[in-house]
Amino acid sequence: MKISKITLYNFRIYKGLNDIDFSPSSEGNISIIAGKNGFGKTTLLTSLLWAFYGKLMGQVENKYRLDIKYSGGYQPFLESLLNREIENQSDESKKVFYVDIKLEELAIPSLPCNSISIRRSYNLENNSEKLSILIDGIENELTKEVGYDLFINDFILPREIAKFFFFDAEKIVSLAEAKSKEELRSLNRAYSEVLGIKKYEELKKNLVSLSSKLLRKGISEIEKNQLDELLERERESSKLLEFNSEQQQINIEELSSLKAKSNSIQEKLIREGNTITLDELILLKQEQNTLKKESDQIKAELSSLLELAPLVIAGKKLVQLKNQLENEHENSSIPNGLLNKELILFSKEITEKFQKSDLSNTSIIEKIIKESLKTRFENESNPIEVLIAIGEEGYRDFQALYLNLKSSFSSQLKSIVQQEKNNRVLFFRVSSKIKQAEARKDNHLAKKFRDEKAQIEKMIEELKTKENSLLIEQGALSAKNNSDKKLVSELETKFKLVDSDNKKYQTTENLLERINSLILKIKQEKKYALQKALKLSLNKLMHKDNFINEVKIQIDEDIMNIDLYDSNKQIIRKETLSKGEQQLYATALLKALVDESGITFPVFIDSPLQKFDKYHSKSIIEEFYPVISNQVVLLPLLEKELSKREYDLLKPNLHKSFLIDNLDHNASKILEADLEEVFDELNSEAYV
Repeated sequence: MKISKITLYNFRIYKGLNDIDFSPSSEGNISIIAGKNGFGKTTLLTSLLWAFYGKLMGQVENKYRLDIKYSGGYQPFLESLLNREIENQSDESKKVFYVDIKLEELAIPSLPCNSISIRRSYNLENNSEKLSILIDGIENELTKEVGYDLFINDFILPREIAKFFFFDAEKIVSLAEAKSKEELRSLNRAYSEVLGIKKYEELKKNLVSLSSKLLRKGISEIEKNQLDELLERERESSKLLEFNSEQQQINIEELSSLKAKSNSIQEKLIREGNTITLDELILLKQEQNTLKKESDQIKAELSSLLELAPLVIAGKKLVQLKNQLENEHENSSIPNGLLNKELILFSKEITEKFQKSDLSNTSIIEKIIKESLKTRFENESNPIEVLIAIGEEGYRDFQALYLNLKSSFSSQLKSIVQQEKNNRVLFFRVSSKIKQAEARKDNHLAKKFRDEKAQIEKMIEELKTKENSLLIEQGALSAKNNSDKKLVSELETKFKLVDSDNKKYQTTENLLERINSLILKIKQEKKYALQKALKLSLNKLMHKDNFINEVKIQIDEDIMNIDLYDSNKQIIRKETLSKGEQQLYATALLKALVDESGITFPVFIDSPLQKFDKYHSKSIIEEFYPVISNQVVLLPLLEKELSKREYDLLKPNLHKSFLIDNLDHNASKILEADLEEVFDELNSEAYV
């Protein structure tokens, strides 16, 4: 499936008619739509998502859900999509905007066709939104009967996985930073959507709802009121939890923006101070980041060793424990040779006594046996009292641990402590150099920069404090919500069911069990293919040889976690990866998920190659873009997100290239640009 043409009419900054024509097809699968910041690259992505999903675009990406919310609802959001200059005109009849997308090379079951045109429009005069679909240029009864929105979702691109085909390369790093339970649940939901099992999970939710309704039938008025009160509490805590998550997301975005501003001002300060060059500053920052990563690794190793410190401190007690375990181990199992020898001696002793005695007297025989047993036990050493009884495997583990503590623990600890000291000294030196590089105090511009930086740093600290408060609040709200759910569940189980409802309830529970098993089975079977694909993609894209030795995906109910392992079988903490490596990981994960979805659809990438060095960029251009989809559209800021050298690497797979020309602050125009002259054209128009 490919997009052959996009038409925008009065959509935000695109005043009037704007056509992007990707036809005719060629062997190249990559197209470029370039422009400066604010010219309309991100607006183009917004227009496509609105055309496909309308008011449901908020379900594709959290950003659009927040945009709709802060606009005051979908209706005010729609009105904000109209071009500003057109909005200010007095003629209401001209206040119309639309987005038209033409698709070709389709393969839709039971609907053979050459092209599909999707147009979504909005008229401010009568506040009406209209969606139309033409199959080979004419209306089709099948699409009408199914419903246009449902047809797009089921036969073109499910909105649940649209974010993997329309994405901001800078923001997909959030996939690599997923750590909280909510983020891991989000990753699991994405995995379910890609595998196409979301319908099973929706059925599961419906069955849970039905089961709950059946349990509530036939209850008394008092019980009903009690249940209603609990349900209201549960809904309230769920809403508060959702609001908390939104606040955290907003906080993260604000924090990221302020950190970028702080770094920018820091660079300006150094340029004003003239103490070191910008290249030297970049090298210093890289060294500082490397030392930070080393510090994190050293602290992790130190933490692991310090877990054994209480055993070392125990000293003599640990030795006593060792002796006790050894005595218990020696007495818990008697070797076969020793047991055989003991039986022979005991038998010989009794035989000799029998030969010297009168065997007709039973009491004498009994007396001989008792005396022999008593003699044997008296010869034995004092019996060992069993205090621990840890078993053979536990004994071996303890011996290995004890040997490690006696032999290598001290040297390991000294080595790590020395590494930590060295790292701290080096980090202090580098940080001091960066600090000393700030501008002279008598420079008024530098003073202004310092004041602004101090204000931003203060705001960053406030946001960090707010972030911690929100996390604490989230924990409390989550605990309350889980408690409310548990109380509702406990109350429902007390209700008695009539026979007919009981049969329905049992059937529902059986279906739930089977669906849960099916969902888990599909996820477990597919995860191995995803692990393999992710490892292969990562090692292809990263310029470190065999950096990722193994990928393990763990699925636990509604949580999915992905662990990366190095050649030493140690987990690679994703937060210790550089921003470029994190983006590579997220990119590789996206490719693996897109491959697993089995859906062929164009991929649109905003801000490509921004965090990558030239080696990673080369890997992405040669290994990722040519295979991710039959049609890839890049929306870069030239010379920053796509250099001339990178453009030359793209040429073998390049299809078409466009420039966004800004006519004035309310109007942009998309123009096709000559592939050989694109950078010259940008330079002539004073592009960065």
